Amino acid sequence: MIETRLKPEDRETPVFKQNKDDWVALISEFRHALETVRKGGGEKAIARQHKKGRLTARERIARLIDPGTRFEELMTFAGWGMYQEWGGAPSGGTITGIGRIAGRDWMIIANDATVKAGAFFPITAKKVIRAQTIALENRIPTVYLVDSAGVFLPLQDEVFPDQDDFGRVFYLNARMSALGIPQIAAIMGNCVAGGAYLPVMTDALIMTEGSGLYLAGPALVKAAIGQEVTSDELGGARMHHEVSGTVDFYEPNDEAAIERIRKLAALYAAPKLARWALERKDPVPPAYEAEDLYGLVSPDGSRPYDLREVIARIVDGSEFLEYKAGYGETLVTGFARIGGYPVGIVGNQRLIIKKKGKIEVGGVIYAEAADKAARFILDVNQMGIPLLFLQDVSGFMVGKESEQSGIIRRGAKLVNAVSNSVVPKITLILGGSFGAGNYALAGKAYAPRFIFAWPSAKYAVMGGAQAAKTLLEIQVAQLKREGKEPSDAELQELYEKIKGRYEEQLDPRYAAARLWIDEIIFPHETRTRLIRALEACALDAEPAEMRVGVFQV
Repeated sequence: MIETRLKPEDRETPVFKQNKDDWVALISEFRHALETVRKGGGEKAIARQHKKGRLTARERIARLIDPGTRFEELMTFAGWGMYQEWGGAPSGGTITGIGRIAGRDWMIIANDATVKAGAFFPITAKKVIRAQTIALENRIPTVYLVDSAGVFLPLQDEVFPDQDDFGRVFYLNARMSALGIPQIAAIMGNCVAGGAYLPVMTDALIMTEGSGLYLAGPALVKAAIGQEVTSDELGGARMHHEVSGTVDFYEPNDEAAIERIRKLAALYAAPKLARWALERKDPVPPAYEAEDLYGLVSPDGSRPYDLREVIARIVDGSEFLEYKAGYGETLVTGFARIGGYPVGIVGNQRLIIKKKGKIEVGGVIYAEAADKAARFILDVNQMGIPLLFLQDVSGFMVGKESEQSGIIRRGAKLVNAVSNSVVPKITLILGGSFGAGNYALAGKAYAPRFIFAWPSAKYAVMGGAQAAKTLLEIQVAQLKREGKEPSDAELQELYEKIKGRYEEQLDPRYAAARLWIDEIIFPHETRTRLIRALEACALDAEPAEMRVGVFQV
């Protein structure tokens, strides 16, 4: 078991208490933001949905999942602060996440009709595609609750044509079906234009009375071919159930459709599990309280901490088999179980390391640490167990000694190992995620199955102060070329303006809005969310062979 350095009296120290106070303020802010996002289009829009006799997307999900279970929402902050000129798109106008239906995990993708009638903004398409990608990679069966007006026309050029735009949704629809991943769709409102293909390409299609399914609505049909037809005649539930044969199950309302989904979901055969999941043991709670995380880690990243203390509050029994503990100490590597599942862990050590007269700054990846982590990742792939990356990284070490020690070559070796790793990767950003450190520890570009962040996460090429100084130097040089010599007061004002703009982009909600992370989670929820992520990854029973290609040794 990890020997915690935290003694009972340490919880009374000013630093521990200050960290907790700072977290209280930060989490309060994030909870308020979540409440705003989860209202979707607002109270009036919710009332309009109810007036139609329909449930909201969140109400539908709450009734769909097994009683007493929790919906693990993903990408809640999609679209945060975006599209303000159009009134915004809370949660990207769609709700996604994993919930238990008939005792099995299902990905749920539900259009939120309270947000612009469920229309697809650019971020909506990207969010649906990310949810489908998670489902495809992990073989998670998927339910679509369809209630959408189609593409948001003012932004059609950003939604329609590219590889990862709207059309990719149907491509993944078909690919998932070919792989035998169960898909069920229920049309519970509008389903028009190109969006009509999605539900029709699933295993089972349900439609409720009063809904509409057509490539072109009555107004467009009249404009295009001069034909006058009612919505029900053109694409109503009864027509598609009795005449076109498109719909498999006709239901009178949302409640009946949800019950139909639950009955269908219960009929599918149990999935095969990954080999590493078959080695699951009975979960053992950590020996230390998760609440300690709030005192141990400062939310602004200003104070160092021992990563082993964090690991001790996440893993089963606080048992951690550390790998090469005395070498490359700015990265911590080792084996543990989380929720009974075996995992390999790679994370930044934030302590200042003093050894043999040498000082190494915490949060920075040194050459020896890169070597150690690369080798460890190969071992984990040989064992065939998932990898958990814990990021609080400033980047790779720079300077004469570092370059002469081969930091680029050894860093490239680590990036190669991460890139070619075939076991499930899960990434959690605790604090900084800067520069190439983001790449080396399985940032979004390196295809983690899930990527989470604490509210303390900061996501950028470099920190705010360093970036502001660099950008300031560039702007001052430009001013001087124009014959202007700014005063000290003007320089300070310019610096603060640049720094403020840059730090706005460091907010994890900025990253979450653009889907660079899958969800912002609170520290005390970390273990639960990681266990649920591992349970989802366990459905991928297809082993793959790791090949690393060419790298310099």
